[in-house]
Order: sequence, then structure tokens, then C-alpha cells
Amino acid sequence: MKELKGIAWNHSRGFVSVVATAQRYEELHPEVRITWEKRSLQAFADAPLEKLAAAYDLIVMDHPHVALAAREKVLLPLDEYIDAPFLADQAVHSVGQSNASYCADGHQWTLATDAAAPIATWRLDLVAKHLLTLPETWNDVIALAKGGYVSVALLPLDALMHSYTFCQALGGSIFESEYQLAEPEIVSQALEHLKELASHCAPESLGRNPIQTAEYMTQSEAPNAAYCPFAYGYSNYSKHSYSAHPLKAGVPVRLGEATLRTVLGGAGLAVSALTAEKAICADYARFTASPETQKGLYYEAGGQPGHRAAWTDPTVNATSGNFFQDTLKTLDNSLVRPRHPGYMYFQDRATPVMGDYLAGHKSLKVAVETINDLYRKSHSN
Repeated sequence: MKELKGIAWNHSRGFVSVVATAQRYEELHPEVRITWEKRSLQAFADAPLEKLAAAYDLIVMDHPHVALAAREKVLLPLDEYIDAPFLADQAVHSVGQSNASYCADGHQWTLATDAAAPIATWRLDLVAKHLLTLPETWNDVIALAKGGYVSVALLPLDALMHSYTFCQALGGSIFESEYQLAEPEIVSQALEHLKELASHCAPESLGRNPIQTAEYMTQSEAPNAAYCPFAYGYSNYSKHSYSAHPLKAGVPVRLGEATLRTVLGGAGLAVSALTAEKAICADYARFTASPETQKGLYYEAGGQPGHRAAWTDPTVNATSGNFFQDTLKTLDNSLVRPRHPGYMYFQDRATPVMGDYLAGHKSLKVAVETINDLYRKSHSN
């Protein structure tokens, strides 16, 4: 018997989906047993990949770790174990740059089994109850927030991702220089936009991640559960079978003439370079990432697929309030975080700076200077 261990994150989307594919894979391959464990969403973003690779055969991970993983050789180069036609199909049917985000140094280190970016969501019943007009511009969002109708995920890590969105929308040279995240005046304006939004939302917003925001919006009858301008999308909450009050999903608003471009997230399935069962693990990853599994078992078990065939599938959309069809444009237009190995050094240290600024514990000037200084240092790590 071949015994394999995997680590995912603690949500139906991240955990139940791979448990289901593991169960089916075991049924097709009785000599294999795959046991999945789960960690919190924060640990999913923070845990050092080398420690996970030492403890698990299979890892659900996000793409900012890939450049460092490639340098440290802690993951299996899947292109050496999975056939080229399959990988070509993955590339052609990528949602946004999900597939490419897991490539580095000429290798495919992870398969993009999950795709996500911040999107707008709202409660149709509360919008109707309060006679609201859905916002089209950032000024409309602020007006709606002043009226008490907005919730948002502003946990420090999420706020940092949103700051990238505003830097880009404001015309900044985001990610273009090794010496700064963007021009200081652009970063300042980006942070001020977020702080203005936070000032009109419940204080709890500063401590909520996207899951907690979606849970609140689908369970509360409070007016501020009506609309969220951006949070990483979870298609689960758009299903009547999952939420009593499902969320309608759509594109973010405009700032100036352009629609806000949010930051690519999602997750992929990687194989530890240390596993004793390299071929089996790669084959299971292939099975999970295949279009048939993605739009079938994986989605049905709560997953949010990474293969484009699932996002355009009529049945998938019919059972999710057209979540995928209505947000695909946002994913295709999403920003990709920097690919240099030191990026996680920056993200890990800039996140609390963002939290301190939004909470009023750090001045705008100090926050901007610290963020740009950390970004410069990340290129030497």
C-alpha cells in the first residue's frame, strides 16, 4: 500500500474538494491511500514551503511561493512527470494567468487547480429591501458605505492586496522597479482610499478575511451585509445549496475611467521533491487538474476550479448563480504579484505595516516609507 499525505486549507473549497478527488483516485487505484490534513487560511498564506515539503507529499499552495520554491528545489518539477499535451491544455485553458503563475526557471512546479481574485458581491434581497442602486464607481461605493450598506475584507494581508489594485488604478508603476513598490505619492493615495473605506465600515472589517466576510454577508440581516466592493471570491457562497442567502457576484467598480484590476489569488496542487512516490503524486495531481474532474467531482465537492472549461460550463454556472461566468473577466484581467524569490519577504513584513496604518497605529508617511523600503530589500533576499 502506498500511503500519501497532503495539506490543504480549512474551507470546503480548499479541503473537501481534494478529499473527494483523493477518495475517487483511491477507488481507481486501490493500492494508494491519500490522507489530507488542513490548516487555517492564514497559515495557508504564511507557512514556510520547505517545512511543508518535508512533512507532506502533496501541498495545496498559492503562487507567490513558487519562485522561492524553484530556487530552493523543494517541489517536484511536474513537467518531468506529466505529459506535455496535458500541460499544454492547462496553459491554453488557464483562468487569467493562474497557470503561468506556477511556472519558474523553465519548469511547471504546480498545477492551477483553483482560481480566484477579489470580486464584488452583494445580497439581492438586501439590495431590494433597502432600495439600493449597485455602485458603478469608487465614489458610489463610498456613498454606499456612508449609508451603512458595505462590508469588506480588510484583514492586513487582504488590505495589502487591495493596495496593489489602487496603485495600478492610480497610474502607478506598480512592481516595475526593484527600488519601490510604486511611487510614494501613488502608494499614499492607495492607502488613503482604503482608510477612507474602512472609516465608513464596521470596525470588524479590519479583522475579517474573505471567508469571514462572506459568512457574515450570507448570515446577517444587517444593512451592511448588502454589498462588498472586493474580496477574494468564494463560489460556495453563491450556491443555494451552501448558503441560506447566497451572494451574487460581479466585477469591481471603476476608479476614474478604468475598472479596478484586483490581484490574482487561487491555489495550486504541488508535489514535494522529497516524496518517495513522485510518479503517483504527479498522476494524482494530473487527475485532480483534468478538465473532467475540475468541472465534475472537484466542483461538486465544493472546489473552485482552475480550469477554464469549468468556468464556462453551463451546469457549473447554473448551480452557482453564474458566479464563474460573471467574474471570469475580472480573473482574466487580474494583476499578478511579483515573481522574484524575495517577494514573500516583502509580503510577510508589509502586511502588519498595512494593518497598523489602517488601525491608526502608524502614520501614512511612515507606512509608505516602510512599505517601499521593504520592497527594495526584498530584491536582495
